[in-house]
Amino acid sequence: LEPLNDGILKFISSLSTQELGSKIVLHTQDQFPDISKINIAIVGVLEDRRNINMVNEVNLTAVRKKLYGMFPGNWDASIADLGDILAGDSVEDTYFAVKKVVAALIKNKVIPIVLGGSQDLTYALYRAYDDLEQMVNMVSVDNKFDFGKENESVSANSYLTQIIINEPNNLFNYCNIGYQTYYNSQEEIDLIEKLFFDAYRLGEISNNIALAEPVFRDADLVSIDLNSVKSSASGNMVSFEPNGFNGKEICSLARYAGISDKVSSFGIFNHNSTLPESPIMAQIIWYFIEGYHYRSKEYPFGSRTNYLKYIVPLEEEELVFYKSDKTERWWIEIPFETNGSNKLKRNTLLPCSYDEYLSACNQELPERWWKAQRKNAL
Repeated sequence: LEPLNDGILKFISSLSTQELGSKIVLHTQDQFPDISKINIAIVGVLEDRRNINMVNEVNLTAVRKKLYGMFPGNWDASIADLGDILAGDSVEDTYFAVKKVVAALIKNKVIPIVLGGSQDLTYALYRAYDDLEQMVNMVSVDNKFDFGKENESVSANSYLTQIIINEPNNLFNYCNIGYQTYYNSQEEIDLIEKLFFDAYRLGEISNNIALAEPVFRDADLVSIDLNSVKSSASGNMVSFEPNGFNGKEICSLARYAGISDKVSSFGIFNHNSTLPESPIMAQIIWYFIEGYHYRSKEYPFGSRTNYLKYIVPLEEEELVFYKSDKTERWWIEIPFETNGSNKLKRNTLLPCSYDEYLSACNQELPERWWKAQRKNAL
């Protein structure tokens, strides 16, 4: 990890005591933050060699200045900026460094906010879970699925294929938020269905952004591609995007990710397509931290005993729902089936919405519940 440069340090020293930059712990030439005393770590990764569309070098100085010049909310989280992971001799060297840094942070119960660079770095974030011996639920906010050919190396446009086919395969579920149909072939859309993954079109989420909240509540890793934000909001003038999430929507999604008790790593990528003075990346980080402040420590970390239990009989199934008396959020139970290939070790709860409960009361089987059942049995 490369310490923060003198330009950033000089900028932070000029801030008032009320601004965010004065309230975080910094990695400098003289000191490294004590990981045991922080909750959130910001890590830059200066790597974009696997994205052929990039024309600018990765430079996170402007992002940091925008972020640290903001005023924090009434947060009690301890935040550190660990500096940057420099591009290695090879891209694989960079992946290895990201994997080790992220794994070490997660093991120490620190949430890394990884700033890139190209989105293939999501593959390195995913591989960080190899040592944690757990199944991974991944959510990508992206206008594309980023599938590629099996024999293709990991790239910004093909990393998802490598996540699916490479061992060890720890991926339990993948969900795309905000895909735009004209950027994805019908074969790719069909493959998402065949693998029992979830995907929500841009229009679905824009019309009802609350649809995304249960998805983030079940995620371990969240990756945001800034190309999913329309250029009028992001300042992306390299690969102009007339359609996408607006600034309010992408910040709302980041807040949902922060609120989730389960999300343990968060990445924002393809910033080097945007104008240096664009504040969008800094605002996304701000809202993620804001969400983290409001975590409620519910399932899977809390007990079900404080939940209201609702049993909905269907023709062939009996669905069990739980409602939190603390936040009024909903979950649906996925039963454990005793077969040798079952990925679940016990009954587990899948986050859902009140609307899905109402649909079940109208004898409609929730699609995400059905897909989770099928994935578990594979």
